[in-house]
Amino acid sequence: MIESLLGNQTAEKVLLYIINYGEGHTSGIAQTFDLPKSQVRKQLIRLEAGGVLVGRSVGNIRMFQVNPRCPYKKELEIFLEKILSLVSKEEQEKYYHQRRRPRRTGKAL
Repeated sequence: MIESLLGNQTAEKVLLYIINYGEGHTSGIAQTFDLPKSQVRKQLIRLEAGGVLVGRSVGNIRMFQVNPRCPYKKELEIFLEKILSLVSKEEQEKYYHQRRRPRRTGKAL
């Protein structure tokens, strides 16, 4: 939808994922959208170098989120949330409503 602004479809998916979930890592984003990890990693590094995202190490995983010091952070979040609201219901269910909390021990499936 906004790939022409961002340069490609992978960058769009990465940003929408991070806006929706608050943060993300290479493997999680790649699994969600069934993309090669190398493509996702390139976009995360490119967006981090541009100051849009910021990464931090959590163990041996690099977690990315929107850079809180980005001068247009608020406007970017509003824009991407608007794009998320225009995504079809099927796509929202498939990509943007994943369970993120762990299941209680002993709870029946």
